[in-house]
Amino acid sequence: MNANVKQTLFNILSRFKTGDIPKAIAFSMYPIPNVPSTHWSLLNRTIMFCAGSMDCRGWAQWRQAGRYVKAGSKAVYILIPYIKFVDDEEGQEKQALYGFGCKPVFRVQDTEGDPLDYENIEVPDLPLIQRAVEWGINVKAVPGNYSYYGYYSSPRKEIALASKEEVVFFHELSHCADEILKGSLKKGQDPLQEITAELCSLALCALVGKSGEKHIGNSYMYIHEYASKVNRSPLSACVRVIKDVEGILNLILKGDCYEERLAV
Repeated sequence: MNANVKQTLFNILSRFKTGDIPKAIAFSMYPIPNVPSTHWSLLNRTIMFCAGSMDCRGWAQWRQAGRYVKAGSKAVYILIPYIKFVDDEEGQEKQALYGFGCKPVFRVQDTEGDPLDYENIEVPDLPLIQRAVEWGINVKAVPGNYSYYGYYSSPRKEIALASKEEVVFFHELSHCADEILKGSLKKGQDPLQEITAELCSLALCALVGKSGEKHIGNSYMYIHEYASKVNRSPLSACVRVIKDVEGILNLILKGDCYEERLAV
């Protein structure tokens, strides 16, 4: 087996052991439109996200975009199938897969040059965004196909938002607070962590005077889905995490004028 192919597959398997792959797959389903990786396979988009990027391209593709790969940058290797045409038993030509190779691509973070269209997207003026800033969390807006609406990346200390809705930001901010209180989060999308963050996001909407009513239905389905994974009803699951929810709200709202509303 090609050494690069072997190393790429090994890296994927090692991410399964750490629990990163399920979340990486979820993020890779959310490609930025009109860039080459939009048309990649799910596996290659997952490899790209595990490398810490939402946009990877080949050297020539970056040149076409008016950007250049920085000297000393290390390539990310995606898998390329080798296809050949063979005749079947009836003499009809068909495609046959006979192996994989690797293609080097480079992350957008490892390039410089002309600005890209999606770099001009601005984060809306969100309530409590200053709390993320205080915690050293970078909040950025990202475009995409809305397979999901946001994520929090602990290693990169980053919240990425594909929605202007406060409830989305509050969900990810709650994950940040949960991590601060516990020291770390469980890998992947842990059901109780997700339920906790969703409850917090709705509570924060009410506490800062933003209506979360239109999200109640979606939030219930979200909580119902994760509660079923731990064999609980939505109500039972919410009761189970209520203490964590209280701690997260106190941490987020501490020192703000909204804090007194917790007692109401």
